Amino acid sequence: MNQQIRGLFPAAQKYTYLNSAAVSPMPTATADAVYSQLKDCSENGTLHFNDWVATKDRARALVAGMLNVRAEQIAFMRNTSDGFASVASGLTWKNGENIVTFEKEFPSNFYPWRRIRDRFGVELRTCPERGGRIDLDEFTALIDENTKLVSISAVQFNSGFRADLEKIGEAAHKVDALFAVDIIQGLGAFAFDLPAQKVDIACGASHKWLFSPEGCGIIYLSDRARTRVEPTFVGWISVETPWDFDDYEQDFKPTALAWESGTSGAALFYGLEQSLKILKQAGLDKIEKYLEELTDYFCELLPADRYELISSRAKGEKSQIVSLKHKKGLTSNEVVKRLEKENIIIAPRGDRLRVSPHLFNNREDIERLIEFLP
Repeated sequence: MNQQIRGLFPAAQKYTYLNSAAVSPMPTATADAVYSQLKDCSENGTLHFNDWVATKDRARALVAGMLNVRAEQIAFMRNTSDGFASVASGLTWKNGENIVTFEKEFPSNFYPWRRIRDRFGVELRTCPERGGRIDLDEFTALIDENTKLVSISAVQFNSGFRADLEKIGEAAHKVDALFAVDIIQGLGAFAFDLPAQKVDIACGASHKWLFSPEGCGIIYLSDRARTRVEPTFVGWISVETPWDFDDYEQDFKPTALAWESGTSGAALFYGLEQSLKILKQAGLDKIEKYLEELTDYFCELLPADRYELISSRAKGEKSQIVSLKHKKGLTSNEVVKRLEKENIIIAPRGDRLRVSPHLFNNREDIERLIEFLP
């Protein structure tokens, strides 16, 4: 977005790094914040434990602000997979019910539902991909009065397709189904309004567009979802007064905070807080607009004689992820390896190539990628 932001990311000085949909490099301030907590623990033990907890809570509030929800509706887990697995195990399933999802979802948002299908005889309905996109009319047509849960990614990892969450949420709520969304490929690249989008459950993590350390998984539960999903993976801080070690019969927290079972990597949240501050200062609306312009520029320059554009670039469907294929016989791995020799980093995903710039990238990065594309 500007040289000052670019200067926060050492990796941007070494590489043409266009792979934030996998793992985004961390800014220096984030890495320094992680080290500061580790140093504190090394030098002082638990003396500043309350500061560690307060940092985690500040990070929670920042995440909640990005999603337009209450802080108590956000819990931290290890990763996206933990979030969806906890929801799957926390619902009561009956034969004859069904789950609606997309056939090419990232496995974090598929395997938990597959397990429910296999264990309880619940039907798993999957909508196919059509030319790099999802026909949302076809998708919502799978929802009926026996649908218990609908689940989709806000942005598809393999195509970059961005779903109209409000449309899907409305269809789910019409039959009283819960609506679950994998937000990992959107959170940090654009703003969400989960209540307005009718989202009941959202899961994500810290290491992609939030450019933070791995290990800070995020789950959001609406009030509606919290009354239906039981916390099943619980521990000593899941209860209302965790420091009361004499009361073993106390209630679990009535909010998403019941999903936090015990202590976690405090240093990770020091890093997460710093990255969230950078994103907030930059402004998610500005980031979204900038990444749209940057990916549009890439699509304009892409040599159509050698590469097929897979991603939909239609209004409302395009995202900060662009997928493409080589037309003349090179595999995605071969293309990626050639680019790595030039210090250009993109990702192979099956037979596709995935380009995913973030706010530290610029037009010169795009031009350099185009120059070296084989």
